[in-house]
Amino acid sequence: MDCACSNFRSSSLLLLGRSPSLHPHYSFPSKLRFLRLNLAKHARVVRSACGFNENGSVNGFSVTPNKLFMQEAIGAEYGEGFETFRPDGPLKVDVDFLNDRLQEGFLQRIRYAMKPDEAYGLIFSFDNVVADTRTLKLNSWKQLASEEGKEIPEDADVQGRMLYAGADHVLHKLLLWDEAEGELDRLALRFSQLYYDNLLRLSKPVEGLKEWLDAVSTARIPCAVVSSLDRINMTEALERMELKKYFQAIVTEEDGMDSIAHRFLSAAMKLDRKPSKCVVFEDEPRGIAAAHNCTMMAVALIGAHPAYDLVQADLAVASFNELSVINLRRLFANKGSTFMDLQKQVIEKSPPKRKLTIDTIF
Repeated sequence: MDCACSNFRSSSLLLLGRSPSLHPHYSFPSKLRFLRLNLAKHARVVRSACGFNENGSVNGFSVTPNKLFMQEAIGAEYGEGFETFRPDGPLKVDVDFLNDRLQEGFLQRIRYAMKPDEAYGLIFSFDNVVADTRTLKLNSWKQLASEEGKEIPEDADVQGRMLYAGADHVLHKLLLWDEAEGELDRLALRFSQLYYDNLLRLSKPVEGLKEWLDAVSTARIPCAVVSSLDRINMTEALERMELKKYFQAIVTEEDGMDSIAHRFLSAAMKLDRKPSKCVVFEDEPRGIAAAHNCTMMAVALIGAHPAYDLVQADLAVASFNELSVINLRRLFANKGSTFMDLQKQVIEKSPPKRKLTIDTIF
């Protein structure tokens, strides 16, 4: 992996203005919230009821309203990107800009001709691809219901929607818990605390992932992981699963991305790979759509959604054990010659037929 890391050019520094590693004390406010923040009158009650300490954390986790418990926007529907800031002013970054700016240099093209696998970049979604967060969330809801003397519906469809909806929506529309406004806020915060407590005990990745990362590491393919978790907790979770050494880039809540697609674009920039050379590993149709909006390939992991919901993916597998590095080459083998792409048709002209004549000798 040291080769992939050393090839980073100045184009990968476009996000320095937003990089949390260079500005450890700068945090980005989240624009999307999973609970109402009208807690002026209930702040002290909620803190004491949920076990918050003075700095607003629970067991070392910073529990702040973020995108973790809500459905995010797909993003980049028309190839639009995000705006970052540089010393000479704001810079708008979109899909076409990155595909053009992150073109390989002359020496890199020579290297990739000899070792084509190194030209790719792999982007993994943390939820349900790196770690089984579906089980964590469902167990957190069950623990909350047990504490409150309530029950979780056994309907699989309802439980599935609980995993991708915001806490407010789950409490109001799915569980139908008729509680006062302040009580619902307390329940949402308590659910966050239970989820982070369960996250502390997470120590095993998804089956087959470590072997797959070993294979791509041997092929010197750079990898990134994206999540709406904060950077500290994300890093600690990867270290507990012994996976941190495999990822050259991490995109978290501090990067300030507003959609799934923007998070993928940020990962491509950090890997110094143009989006059209990246492969996204997802388990959700929305993530697959976001990858395609960024001109990336998408590999779907069957599990949270059945195979027929993942037909838009370029490749669908039941587990990482089914993958090999040659699969990545096949994904790009026919790139540019899909059904809807314009192709030049070569019309072969047949030679004119010779006319038969009878020569007469006088």
